[in-house]
Amino acid sequence: MKTIIDSNVANVFEGYPERYRQPLLQIRELIFSTAASLNAVGEVEESLKWNQPSYATTITKSGSPIRIDRFGAEKIALFFHCQTTLVEEFRALFGEGLEFSKNRAIVLDPDKELPINELAFCIEQALMYHKR
Repeated sequence: MKTIIDSNVANVFEGYPERYRQPLLQIRELIFSTAASLNAVGEVEESLKWNQPSYATTITKSGSPIRIDRFGAEKIALFFHCQTTLVEEFRALFGEGLEFSKNRAIVLDPDKELPINELAFCIEQALMYHKR
């Protein structure tokens, strides 16, 4: 697992109850591993935006930021910039299998196995959004 360098980000992850922390860390790792597999993306910067862990392609500017956090009382989510077409595209592809919140998030049950293949695809699309 990639070490969390920013102490503020580390504190946010430490503050999550275990039920949420583990799947969110799994998504975090998926973001970094997906980015590493894409030459055009370069390094992904991890920071806090709106007190949520945020992942951006600040050097190459190839993508649209991804944020992760709890969603409501019982779920977790990957958040995407609402002015992109990302969630609309994901809904068209995975509407039967994934839950969405308007044009901004993929919503997941932290107690269920993560749909890794679908999430990896969505993460790749977000990280390459400006290169498509």
